[in-house]
Amino acid sequence: MILSNRKFKILEAIITDYIETAEPIGSRTIAKKSGLGISSATIRNEMSDLEDMGLISQLHTSSGRVPSGQGYRLYVDSMMQRRQLSSEEALFLQKMIIDNIYQIEFMMQETAKVLSSLTRYPAIVSEPYLKKTKIKHVQLVPLDEKSLLLVLVTDTKAVKNQVVNLQAVPGYEQLTTLSLHLNQYLAGLSIREIDRELIDKMLAAFGSSAHILMPILGAISDTIQAEDDVRVFTSGIKNILAFPEFADIRKAEALFQALEDRNLLFEILGQNSFEGIQIAIGEENNIDLLKSCSLIRANYTIDNQSTGCIAIIGPMRMDYSQAVSVISGIVQNMQSVTHALGL
Repeated sequence: MILSNRKFKILEAIITDYIETAEPIGSRTIAKKSGLGISSATIRNEMSDLEDMGLISQLHTSSGRVPSGQGYRLYVDSMMQRRQLSSEEALFLQKMIIDNIYQIEFMMQETAKVLSSLTRYPAIVSEPYLKKTKIKHVQLVPLDEKSLLLVLVTDTKAVKNQVVNLQAVPGYEQLTTLSLHLNQYLAGLSIREIDRELIDKMLAAFGSSAHILMPILGAISDTIQAEDDVRVFTSGIKNILAFPEFADIRKAEALFQALEDRNLLFEILGQNSFEGIQIAIGEENNIDLLKSCSLIRANYTIDNQSTGCIAIIGPMRMDYSQAVSVISGIVQNMQSVTHALGL
């Protein structure tokens, strides 16, 4: 969409003022604040054109204008100037990451708190997606005639127990032999490395007990999947109440409930399916509950291969420039610190 320089300046004035005040902006306000040197009548005509273009809207016939989703999109893509973090903010982020880089869970919790504190918006942070857990040792122990205990030790030194129900459980000596076979084929492997060829070899090794292999492999897979599950941390959820857009308590409660739904949080974060900083405004969001919100998210990498995501949610009238600067600062500090430490 191509705008004249004057329309461009007027739209920019409307958006920046509305972000700051949450009040509809009239032509007189723009004439006073913008320094364009044109009359209120001329500004009204230009605002009428901007409204026809779908970039602003008028809530009531007697009120000023507010930006539309399209208007915000044009602002983000063509007008927004990214604010630089202050030296104090940059040092604060760097120290927070350095202090906690070897305590990933705590660092993610702190990152969510810092992100929410600096932006004033609800923050969501996922752990890095590692998927590195490998099998170190497996032991099968009989419990009764139809169930056995799977004892699984991982390379992370986690010991997990899971009951496997079967039609009939082999005897103790046979289970000891089967445990040896499992360790022979599986020790040092991740779940992704167990392919069809390997399973066929194991079936042959199990012989007459081959029928119990798949239930055991299923239990091993479930156990490691639980170990590999990525945790998500949130902070500042109640900050949403500070914005007049969420004065309707029912609307705010719906958003609160959404941000307590783990599956929805993963959907919001996007499962690392994008690059750079992504901004979704209003109707651009795929999730219905976010149609009146804006979402800013970015991936981060801490060891050249493990990737997580950070995000904030706020009203469409959010301070995009400041929010993008903070998110960018966090991502850059994570990557520079881990690179410097050789992670």
